[in-house]
Amino acid sequence: MGIDEGKLTKGQIRKLNALRKSVGDELGEEVFGKWLVQASKGAAGPKPDPVAAKIDEALAGFENDRSFRLGNYGYTIRRARGQGVSGFTITKNEKR
Repeated sequence: MGIDEGKLTKGQIRKLNALRKSVGDELGEEVFGKWLVQASKGAAGPKPDPVAAKIDEALAGFENDRSFRLGNYGYTIRRARGQGVSGFTITKNEKR
């Protein structure tokens, strides 16, 4: 059958070599081929982060606003912690 190892990622090559070593060359390549087909079907990409989607939705109104600037280093948003504190704390990221 022969698998073109030039098109495989580093992790896929490691998996192929491990299968070849454990069950033999021919069977290892056959099993790897089946695994590769199955893995490519399920690889739809990472799931979108729901919190990031909400932040994106909240900032969508400022997309064309030229006066709204986030700076070169951006901001860090954290949930406020402590007794009697609620909401979020927002700090500007400074160059170190």
